[in-house]
Amino acid sequence: EVQLVESGGGLVQPGGSLRLSCAASGFTFSNYVMSWVREAPGKGLEWVSGINSGGDITSYADSVKGRFTISRDNAKNTLYLQMNSLKPEDTAVYYCEKGSPQPARGQGTLVTVSS
Repeated sequence: EVQLVESGGGLVQPGGSLRLSCAASGFTFSNYVMSWVREAPGKGLEWVSGINSGGDITSYADSVKGRFTISRDNAKNTLYLQMNSLKPEDTAVYYCEKGSPQPARGQGTLVTVSS
């Protein structure tokens, strides 16, 4: 069974940093593209960032480019999202996603950016 468990969310002041983690199990993690998506209150799902299976190719939404960094440790089956210079508009539930075939999404971790 595919499992994706996010952690690391919380309350942070504007300008602060957080590091999200996603522990993966139930599939060969190193074979899959992985992504982070988020859902802000009252809004739809937004793609944030993606990384290829080898970890050497990354991409970002314009809204987070230069502030967020995606990475992965295939030996630990873990995906990361380093978030710096956080803004109130980054407040959302953040989910990690396994790519196709058989895509899957975790339960999410809440990030709140507020003073």
